[in-house]
Amino acid sequence: MGTSENKTQPTDVTPESFVAAVEHPVRRADGETLLEVFAEVTGLKPRMWGPSIIGYGRYHYEYESGREGEFLMTGFSPRKAKIVVYVMPGYTDRSAILDRLGKHKLGKSCLYINKLADVDMDVLKELIAAGFEEMKTLYPNWKAS
Repeated sequence: MGTSENKTQPTDVTPESFVAAVEHPVRRADGETLLEVFAEVTGLKPRMWGPSIIGYGRYHYEYESGREGEFLMTGFSPRKAKIVVYVMPGYTDRSAILDRLGKHKLGKSCLYINKLADVDMDVLKELIAAGFEEMKTLYPNWKAS
């Protein structure tokens, strides 16, 4: 069972070219801003994961079932409907930060934002940093690319 690969794999597309091709002007501008924010917070260069996720860092996971693979440590996607921010440990212990963030919705490890103007950017940076630091602790053998 450990041999099946994660469907979302790193690609050779540059994150900058992906963001430049985003049709919606606000979503494209927000994507450009997030490229800078994630680079600042993580100190890493971005990499495309699949057709639409911009990731920073990667970690190796292994489930009890034996399935294993690699995935991004943190990242985002400027999707058509909303911006999605990926904080891989999830958001369950982040209520104090989320209460200060601004307008958003949550998934398990996804934060959905209509536009960056709806949130406090300093709080968003704090949230990204908290998740990234937790991932580095959970996966000490993580890699930068």
